[in-house]
Amino acid sequence: MPREFLPIDADLRDEAYQEQILPHVSRTFALTIPQLPVALRTPVTNAYLLCRIADTIEDEPVLSADETLVLLRRFVAVLNGQEEGAPLARELAPRLAGPTLPAERDLALNLVRVIRVTTGLGSGQRAAIQRCLEVMCSGMHQFQRTASLRGLPRSTDLDDYCYYVAGVVGEMLTDLFCDYSATIAQRRAALDEFAVSFAQGLQMTNILKDVWEDRSRGACWLPQELFTRHGLDLSQIKPGESDPRFVAAMSELVGIAHAHLRNALSFTLVIPPAERGIRRFCLWAIGLAVLTLRRIEQTPGFANGAQVKISHSAVAMTRLLTSAAVGNDWLLRRLFNFAARGLPLASPAQVRRASRPVRRGGEPLIASAPDYGQDFGQDYGHEYGHSSRRSEGSSAH
Repeated sequence: MPREFLPIDADLRDEAYQEQILPHVSRTFALTIPQLPVALRTPVTNAYLLCRIADTIEDEPVLSADETLVLLRRFVAVLNGQEEGAPLARELAPRLAGPTLPAERDLALNLVRVIRVTTGLGSGQRAAIQRCLEVMCSGMHQFQRTASLRGLPRSTDLDDYCYYVAGVVGEMLTDLFCDYSATIAQRRAALDEFAVSFAQGLQMTNILKDVWEDRSRGACWLPQELFTRHGLDLSQIKPGESDPRFVAAMSELVGIAHAHLRNALSFTLVIPPAERGIRRFCLWAIGLAVLTLRRIEQTPGFANGAQVKISHSAVAMTRLLTSAAVGNDWLLRRLFNFAARGLPLASPAQVRRASRPVRRGGEPLIASAPDYGQDFGQDYGHEYGHSSRRSEGSSAH
């Protein structure tokens, strides 16, 4: 039997519902979003909750791949005002079972409330969020339906996967930050340079930490191409793998994630120092990711994510130090270098600049949804260039 829904007051206004449900679906975002300026808290919370609904649909094991795609398309249609949301919520919520958290089920049941908040946002904010969800839902599903213990064929496939589950969120956050501040918008080109890489660093950290949990669900997001160079078949590895070849390949991936997190710091330092809240929102996520990479690198043969989880005291120290240095770029770079000491670092040539992948297996990766009268991956005018939960340090999962 499904677990009960959370006892959240049905009379709450929609924005208050968002605030109340957020800590139940993301401890990280419940910590970082309140650091943002007031004008950004509602749209960023809204965007995260919509992404979490999409994640919940995609992750539900009871649903077939075809059923999941239909539900994701209907969800996007509701978000775009092309379909009523209440019928979808009534149909979806009772079908969420198994590992689905009560809070995720409650969120699905109340998706109309969340989308009403989206509808009330400014036009630029709505466009950024809608575009993100359209691209994410299509691209994420294409990867999920072919997920297996064999991993992803190529390193470029890992880049593409990270784009769809996180990179597009980095682009959305850039849109929201620029919509909020004309001063930040003047720095748009510099932010665009690093936005996708920022999110990929957070997502790759999540993938490496959760590699064994993902495998227990029948998925692996590591690139077989890299492990082949080390003489390993990903379909044969086991939890707690201590083969030096596996450790060496994982260390390479840590180096790539580290390089992306350096780009994440560059993204953050483009934000004017006066925007201390936005900087804290980014810096806390980056700091926690760097410390997690250190735990992964220092714990070869770990068998589950709990073994490389950073301590509460490390979280508190990260918040304290980055907050104290938030306006000082030189000091922030020194803190990053200190936290990242001893980590391998990929060369810039190894860190592919992620862009919008357009084809996979010869077919368009952004599927069309003719039933709803538009392309599922409608472009709002920007160049676009699981199931591990989307990294809570980024956007977005």
